[in-house]
Amino acid sequence: MTERESMEFDVVIVGAGPAGLAASIRLKQLNPELSVVVLEKGAEVGVHILSGAVVDPIGIDRLLPGWREEDDHPFKTPVKEDHFLVLGPAGSLRMPNFLMPPLMNNHGNYIVSLGSVCKWLAQKAEALGVEIYPGFAAADLIIDENNAVTGVITGDMGVEKDGTPGPNYQPGMALLGKYVLIGEGARGSLAKKLINHYKLSEGREPQKFGIGIKELWEIKPENHKRGLVQHSFGWPLDGSTGGGSFLYHFDENLVAVGFVVHLNYKNPYLSPFEEFQRFKTHPAIRGTFEGGKRIAYGARAITEGGWQSVPKTVFPGGVLMGCSAGLVNVPRIKGSHNAVLSGILAAEKVAEALAAGRAHDELTAYEEEWCTSEIGKDLKPVRNVKPLWSKFGTWLGIGLGGLDMWMNTLFGFSPFGTLKHGKTDAASLEPASKYKPIDYPKPDGVLTFDRLSSVFLSNTNHEENQPVHLKVADLDLQKRSELEVFAGPSTRYCPAGVYEWTDADGNPVAGAPEEIRKRADVRFVINAQNCVHCKTCDIKDPNQNINWVPPQGGEGPVYINM
Repeated sequence: MTERESMEFDVVIVGAGPAGLAASIRLKQLNPELSVVVLEKGAEVGVHILSGAVVDPIGIDRLLPGWREEDDHPFKTPVKEDHFLVLGPAGSLRMPNFLMPPLMNNHGNYIVSLGSVCKWLAQKAEALGVEIYPGFAAADLIIDENNAVTGVITGDMGVEKDGTPGPNYQPGMALLGKYVLIGEGARGSLAKKLINHYKLSEGREPQKFGIGIKELWEIKPENHKRGLVQHSFGWPLDGSTGGGSFLYHFDENLVAVGFVVHLNYKNPYLSPFEEFQRFKTHPAIRGTFEGGKRIAYGARAITEGGWQSVPKTVFPGGVLMGCSAGLVNVPRIKGSHNAVLSGILAAEKVAEALAAGRAHDELTAYEEEWCTSEIGKDLKPVRNVKPLWSKFGTWLGIGLGGLDMWMNTLFGFSPFGTLKHGKTDAASLEPASKYKPIDYPKPDGVLTFDRLSSVFLSNTNHEENQPVHLKVADLDLQKRSELEVFAGPSTRYCPAGVYEWTDADGNPVAGAPEEIRKRADVRFVINAQNCVHCKTCDIKDPNQNINWVPPQGGEGPVYINM
């Protein structure tokens, strides 16, 4: 057994996102004597954070009531206009705002870089005495003989590609806490372990996900409308594939453009990245970017299951917060406000427990209260939007979802009750034999781009001489099923060009006829150095045969102003 240094704290928090940082700040507000540590796998706080983002400030108002009087806060662009577009192949229709349920109104919200928000929150936390350790990936859990989580282990550094210790090997540290709070974001590796180990999803609907792909553009001043929030759905996706887009105008001539594809899509030939590039060519969209410059790129999975997919949020010794618990409001395309609120609630329940002399037990009050708090009031009224969309397709599904939201707003109930999601996103994929390959346009390098040039803008870096952090459990199954039956969807759902199926000469075969895909010389290539940590492969692989684990701490994308 590896000997590890250990450090003891009152509270160990995994993830310096909105939930983790809010929890750390609130803990110190309640009891400045508590020892609190936050682990962050990125080299700096904020560099692994990617979101739209339009932020509802309800959580920040609760956490830091006087923030508006400060000069250094990142909330510089209040929303001034809300546009909702329906896109067809050649035209668009703007939906009147009065038709939208009130909860979809962005009045009072702010367009921000969520990475900048996290950097600001980290400064607040450190000023209160919170210890933040960037560059330390939490790789495993420490579970005691009573089946309680008592800490986490950070990843080993300097491990060679074959798994043996290299000349610069340093074993990870054991960080012990009376409570461990998990705020890793969507499909976090420790949250996944906890959900499986403690069976936290029993009796709940399967979690659903989308992949969000984002670019940051600097555009011509005459095209910039600071404070404009524009959402759309429809083209280029067909009526049976869920998803949508956003354009957010903020700061000085910056536009965040993003595209979300629901990962329950059926067609294995679909490429979310290519659909995003096509989207930008729409007549209602492309004019924004004429004469502009793309300056950043990234991608991240988004939890979409909502109310009925939130797992049990507590386990012996800790809680799940934010996107680790799946607290995103899908129709609002917002989750950071609920992340902050969940961090506050977790901190309050932990502080109460510690004051009573407790440790390593189940914080049942957190589980009981989140659903009756502002978080539950935000998620419950929209609980049927996603399943209606999935069941009835874009046009009828969105109409029924809007009606359902209005019924919840006006009368406090849904005529549908609480609908089920059904299949997991992995099980939604159908065999390639039912579909034809999609011929996507070649990128022009001006408005549309390829994946490798995009990954370059994400500043992604991984030390190559380390074990691959994308673990394939059964390579034979991967070829027999993922390639031969589903035509290698990993080569298309990955937004970073990580996966390739090639023959002995290096030629791609994922989209080739079945007889070529079945050849014995075909191999699975994993370009792990390209990985932007979106977790899509962990979610969408049809056999759940790929497991994403953290690489060495500090590695991955370096997002700036995202």
